[in-house]
Amino acid sequence: MAVAIQEPCIPIGVSGRHVHLSRQHLDALFGAGYELKKMKDLSQPGQYASEETVDIMTTKGAFTRVRILGPVRKDTQIELSLSDAVKLGINPPIRDSGNIAGSPGVVMVGPNGTITLDQGVIVALRHIHMTPADAERFGVKDKDIVNVECCGERAMTMGQVLVRVNEQFALEMHVDTDEGNAACLKTGQKVRIV
Repeated sequence: MAVAIQEPCIPIGVSGRHVHLSRQHLDALFGAGYELKKMKDLSQPGQYASEETVDIMTTKGAFTRVRILGPVRKDTQIELSLSDAVKLGINPPIRDSGNIAGSPGVVMVGPNGTITLDQGVIVALRHIHMTPADAERFGVKDKDIVNVECCGERAMTMGQVLVRVNEQFALEMHVDTDEGNAACLKTGQKVRIV
């Protein structure tokens, strides 16, 4: 029988494959000066899912209609699950967002052009977004690595969870679809640091 998680707890966000584009690559794929159209806000303030999608491919596989998240970033980054990477025949590193050095690339196709990336594909390191006040409440600090307990039918403890602290963040733990499926997690469920 599953045990309910006691406070304080952290909501989960299960993240599917997606793309973050630089201004340069947005222009190349959609046309000079193109602006992303917001489809819906995401849990993190200022972040949103756009209406736009791109196709990503390698010589071994492809995914069509991969959602672009906004706003634009300094560098283009594609976040996949390990299962996605197997389909594409690539071996991306498990990294914190923004750390794309030495990662594999893909071909991206948009309505206005095609670009070949030399790098940019990662599997996102599971992480918890929190404010400084949240960090004080949980007794952690930025860049700490913690274990998190997930309850339910496939209860487990997830190790190597990165804590990311910023005044602009909203409290939420992010996992990819592989991790969410392994623990039967759905967005909005609660977990706790152990």
